[in-house]
Amino acid sequence: MSHTMNYSKTFFTVPVPEDRIACELEANTVPLPERTPEENVRYALAHPIGSPTLDRLVTPGEKVCVIIPDVTRRWQSPGVYVPIVIEALNQAGIPDRDITILSANGTHRKQSDEEKVSLVSQDIFDRIGVVDHVCTDKDSLVYLGTTSRGTPVWVNKLAMEADKVILTGGITYHFLAGFGGGRKYILPGISGHETIMKNHNLALNPGFGSGSNPEVRSANLSASNPFHMDMAEAAAMVKPAFLMNVVVNDSFQIISAFAGDYIKAHKEGCKLVDRMEGIHVTERTPLVIASAGGYPKDINLYQSSKTLCNALAVAEPGGAIILLSECTENFGDVECGKLITGFDNMDAREHYVRDNFSIGGFIGFMFAEAAEKHNLILVTSMDQSQFCKTKIKTAKTLDEALSFAYRLVGKDDLRVTLLPHGANTLPKF
Repeated sequence: MSHTMNYSKTFFTVPVPEDRIACELEANTVPLPERTPEENVRYALAHPIGSPTLDRLVTPGEKVCVIIPDVTRRWQSPGVYVPIVIEALNQAGIPDRDITILSANGTHRKQSDEEKVSLVSQDIFDRIGVVDHVCTDKDSLVYLGTTSRGTPVWVNKLAMEADKVILTGGITYHFLAGFGGGRKYILPGISGHETIMKNHNLALNPGFGSGSNPEVRSANLSASNPFHMDMAEAAAMVKPAFLMNVVVNDSFQIISAFAGDYIKAHKEGCKLVDRMEGIHVTERTPLVIASAGGYPKDINLYQSSKTLCNALAVAEPGGAIILLSECTENFGDVECGKLITGFDNMDAREHYVRDNFSIGGFIGFMFAEAAEKHNLILVTSMDQSQFCKTKIKTAKTLDEALSFAYRLVGKDDLRVTLLPHGANTLPKF
């Protein structure tokens, strides 16, 4: 058989003997009803999970706050589902004047009017508008209490002034929260900066020098993931009344939707993602070759973080990981680059990321940490000099990377795992 790995707009053939390949991971085929994206959303609203339908949940005269994704989550096709949710509210007796659409920007920048239109449609933007959440605007926040893990919960007061809060968004694996969607639209979505930073620091083990917490990972919604559990506590303080979450395919088309109770409906959506993208494996291997999926998924190192996490899940301790990611836009995030190029050792990196947590910075820390525990080789257009303060190695071709790997972990009887869609497929035991 010929095995190939996408790299930017081209590909590499994998020159590994067939009998050395432990497995090649592909997404599972899950039969789904044949519906259009719009039909999926309408069906979910008509068949809510663990909740009455919207027309029985809201009462005319009530104020409703609909929380939506920001432009960095446009892949979820909110321009499809947000207008349908607003239509359902109108039909339930909630006029436009009683609806606030709040964008869950988290720590992200404000959006242009054009970007807001892309999230809700021109019609909805003209009728209702979109308010950007600004996490640093203390006057727009209200304090709700402190979680059991010590996170002070400050959220946007527009949500708390409403009679009902409705969450929307998309569900996919999230390398820290377990899954996206659901409670993430409260924290970090509409939370204050202090709240977000305290919560996100839970990605690190308690105590300096202990590095990242291995339980803070994709697909983990158990009590062992403090990052997720803290988010769940914060969301419970807001008491969302309803949820509409979607699952999309590689073409960003909505293939299924889940509505109803914000915990129960989200859980069902997570189950679908897990059935599709959680792939059972039986062994960890000393060599993993993973592609971020080619352009645009490998446009920068920041975007390749999901691929690294999935490769780590199946790599033997001390083994080699070859990650194919061209990175034409280099690091893709200032903080990500800073954590790789700006520090000479892991202690300095950890001090910085604990004091100045950001997702980009944590990703940079994660790449450097992975190279401490594994032999990490990037097939990339980036220069080795950009990684000289880490143990990350670079190569220009897969053949060159394999030569590195063989010198580091040996070649005889070497077992290899292939992740041709490394950003999407999660190895699970």
